[in-house]
Amino acid sequence: MTTAPPTEVSAPPRASSALPLDALHFFVRYTLREYTSFMWQHGGFLIRRRRVRWPASLFLRLKSTFGAALNFVLLGRGRRTYEFTIDEHGIVRTSGGVTLIGWDDVAAVRTYSRGFMMVLKRGTLPIPFRCLSEGQVDAMRELAAVRHELALR
Repeated sequence: MTTAPPTEVSAPPRASSALPLDALHFFVRYTLREYTSFMWQHGGFLIRRRRVRWPASLFLRLKSTFGAALNFVLLGRGRRTYEFTIDEHGIVRTSGGVTLIGWDDVAAVRTYSRGFMMVLKRGTLPIPFRCLSEGQVDAMRELAAVRHELALR
């Protein structure tokens, strides 16, 4: 039995290669209204993508947004300030504890009316525009474009 020689496979370009290393460090304290707005818009995107029609789509959107709002209140997310650092290694979120999220876990970066939504393999990270400077918004838009290109491959 013979085996084929190993072939060299190039890795896809890192999504963060376009980011200035120190540009994305910011703090977020969510409000219930802002958080539910993110979840309403993201729920709408997921429901449209699955081609669920009215009235089921409205029911699912209301149910998911209400569930997210209840989760927000019960976990006290409005009382915490989250510190984010985004660099070539991934995302670091600090609030009482440290959460490290590698780029392999980031499925997409979506743009909504209130900010960016980082869609992870397990969950989401909303990032409001109000917490970012103009340069950081540009860097996040560039990151979203790079993640979109990687998703199309």
